[in-house]
Amino acid sequence: MTTYSARPEDGSVWVTGASSGIGRALAVKLAREGFTVFATARSEDALAELERDAKGINGKIIAAPGDVTDTKAMEGIAARIDAEGQGLALAVFNAGIYLPVYGETLKVSDFDKSFSVNLSGVVNCLVPALERMKARGRGQLAIVSSVTGYGGMPTSAAYGATKAALINMAESLKFDLDKFGVRIQVINPGFVDTPATADNAFTMPALMQPEDAAARIADGLKSKSFEITFPRRFIYALKALQFLPYPAYFALMNAATKWKTRPLETE
Repeated sequence: MTTYSARPEDGSVWVTGASSGIGRALAVKLAREGFTVFATARSEDALAELERDAKGINGKIIAAPGDVTDTKAMEGIAARIDAEGQGLALAVFNAGIYLPVYGETLKVSDFDKSFSVNLSGVVNCLVPALERMKARGRGQLAIVSSVTGYGGMPTSAAYGATKAALINMAESLKFDLDKFGVRIQVINPGFVDTPATADNAFTMPALMQPEDAAARIADGLKSKSFEITFPRRFIYALKALQFLPYPAYFALMNAATKWKTRPLETE
């Protein structure tokens, strides 16, 4: 089977989490390549600014505001893209939040909100997008996860759990989606300088800018790879850690983040 990669003439793109960071940069990058990009986020003002900034480039960006936790709203946006944008060819589900979790101050609400946005929010978009791609007999889906989904890291008990689930979700769906011509990929970036990482309590190695990350993702969408991940050297090191016995894994992670010397959080 030929690996499908969406082209501007095939239809429109849907990017969630498009008001800032990777999502915003990717929406602009894909529009520059000639796509009509429907950009979703909660902030109507930020999306209106994004629309204005995209004037005069090869493609265009259309604001499609909404909250990914709202199932009906996401169904409505998918239907709108079908009606206004010559069908949905590519969807990149990028919306997510990072709420740092500390063992000494656990809150159920941090987990609930993380799961609602990062995990259920993807499902709310994926299901209506897939229905339309199945009807067309082709399409491309990309789920933005994270390298934190590979293994546990400090402060990532909620965020990392959602990202690990997204990796597993994409892997599992691939078996079925391959049968009816819809391609699925998972995107696992390293650390990117976005609002989500601004409050990280540890040094972030190989920190990238959103525009660089967007360029890597755009290239990966055209490739034959199931996983789009970068920067390579950092990613290979993280993947290698997963083969270590747990005592060595925890020792190296503690050393890299200096977590053992961190003072305990207080309410």
